[in-house]
Amino acid sequence: MDELAERPGAAAAPEYGTVPQYPIESVDNALKVLLLLAKQPTLRLTDVSEYLGVASSSAHRMLAMLQFRGFVRQDPSTRCYLPGPELDDLGFRVLRRLDVRNRARPVLERLNADLHETVHLGRLEGCDVHFIDSIESTRALRVGSRLGRKMPAHCTSTGKALLATLTDTQLKQMYEQEQLTQLTANSIGSRTQLFAALDDIRQRGYALSQEESEEGVSSIAIAVPSDRMPRLAVNASVPRSRMTASTQKDIRAHLREAAEEIASLLV
Repeated sequence: MDELAERPGAAAAPEYGTVPQYPIESVDNALKVLLLLAKQPTLRLTDVSEYLGVASSSAHRMLAMLQFRGFVRQDPSTRCYLPGPELDDLGFRVLRRLDVRNRARPVLERLNADLHETVHLGRLEGCDVHFIDSIESTRALRVGSRLGRKMPAHCTSTGKALLATLTDTQLKQMYEQEQLTQLTANSIGSRTQLFAALDDIRQRGYALSQEESEEGVSSIAIAVPSDRMPRLAVNASVPRSRMTASTQKDIRAHLREAAEEIASLLV
């Protein structure tokens, strides 16, 4: 049984998965208060104290910390607690992340129709790239969809385009080891090689993969120009045999237009 739910007066809260082996009661209580704010527009100190089954002094200390971090704010006239600016911002960020695929979908559809090749939309998640949307080419010989897949960012054009938007300081924190995982013999295998490749990508404005994530597959990706999170990039993936110099030039032009349009839709 969950020890945190055994205390008299403690309110039920949503639970996902198994109880942590070493639960931290103070953290659990703070999260329960945030969940309560989703149901009630305002909270009094006594509401929180009764909801958690703790003394008023304990509830006050916890609310003071949440207020310090911007997750709650106190109305000076009523002394009630309301959602703070950081909580509002967190909600907006989640909504933007959920909405980005729907907004970008028409752009991907046009890109796919213009190029007749498989196109992807990816976002950076740590050292991985997560493909959040994809439309396959209708050609008999085509690159398959990577929708829902996560891959090492340094092994894909999408990931490299996204990594190139970060500073060297951020990259060094992410890649502490010199040796990197390789998906194919052509994958970048060291941090030194990666940083050099990212410098080139910043200069030319696009990332290229020549069978670095999968044999027989070439791709080009361009990051969506935005400071908002999550960081996004649009990609076109082509069988290696079709990736000629003229094809590259045409794809780059279409990807730039698509990236700019997606950026304008996310403002």
